[in-house]
Amino acid sequence: MDVKNTGKKITSLICLFGGLILMIVALVLDFQGSELTFRGAMLVLGMILVLAGMFTYPSLKHHRTMVNIVFLFPLLFTFAITVIIPLILGIGYSFTDWNGIKYTEVVGLANYTKMFTQPSFLWSILITFLFVIFNMILVNLVAFLLALLCTTKIKGLGFFRASYFLPNLIGGIVLGYIWQFIFSNVVTKFTAVLINQNYSILSDTHTAFVAIIIVYIWQYAGYIMLIYITGLNTVPRDVLEASAIDGANARETLFNIKIPMIASTITICTFLTLTSAFKQFDVNLALTNGTGSVPNFLGNYLTNGTEMLALNIYSTAVINNEYAFGEAKAVLFFIILATVSILQVRISNKKEVEL
Repeated sequence: MDVKNTGKKITSLICLFGGLILMIVALVLDFQGSELTFRGAMLVLGMILVLAGMFTYPSLKHHRTMVNIVFLFPLLFTFAITVIIPLILGIGYSFTDWNGIKYTEVVGLANYTKMFTQPSFLWSILITFLFVIFNMILVNLVAFLLALLCTTKIKGLGFFRASYFLPNLIGGIVLGYIWQFIFSNVVTKFTAVLINQNYSILSDTHTAFVAIIIVYIWQYAGYIMLIYITGLNTVPRDVLEASAIDGANARETLFNIKIPMIASTITICTFLTLTSAFKQFDVNLALTNGTGSVPNFLGNYLTNGTEMLALNIYSTAVINNEYAFGEAKAVLFFIILATVSILQVRISNKKEVEL
């Protein structure tokens, strides 16, 4: 039995380490821009060998673990291929002169140094943070007010909930072009009457930024509203009835009972609005394409007055064909988003304890 188990262990370890070696070789070949066409097959074969090595290892505990891994494998494999591996490769490419296909030399921190000397990129960071702050406050405020409305005893609640949520079903690109038409062809009719001028708010950088915020709130508030409705419906009825018996009015019930009891819901909604606002791309692209004239600290003018961070990265990599430079910006974007998200969740969790 010992000899048999030893043979199984050796076989499983060979499969395990052989699979790991194949996976590493496949990733290295891809990173180096190799023209070999079987890199993907090597990666898949390596993963299969790793699974086989873990499954054949003579231990009941490992077998049970393998059953769980096999069921989770499609999801884990997809996540690794589409998120983890591209993230690792992207970090590596950011230190090279990668052109989207291959690289010829390692440039070190040159791409990172370059981005901090580019006024247009620094402006994109600033305007993105402003956009996030405004939308975190306004989206959650509007969504919470809509949730309060949709949890009252009025007729047609299903219709109101569906109507408020409907804009979220429209794709961002389509939504941007729809609102571009509204701002340029409908709103101008009202300005012609009010100020005797066909004025489009998209023609000025500052008002165009406000227009993006309006469209984002209109699109996203309905989705956040549904989460707040779920949270408000979890507030125990006996607590609300007890507060009414004690003489608490609607304002006191809202601020002293409902809001403290849905603190976890507020944390979730704040996190979702923060991450979504940081990653704003499609509406920004369709509505203004990042255009707009703003002065910078060098005395001249920038032409990307409404270009937020995600659109700036896209323009750098795809439009300007500077893929390595775009990767460096994307890595910094990831660090900023992860840091801000973690801080937001921790602060919100502390507020939950206080409430």
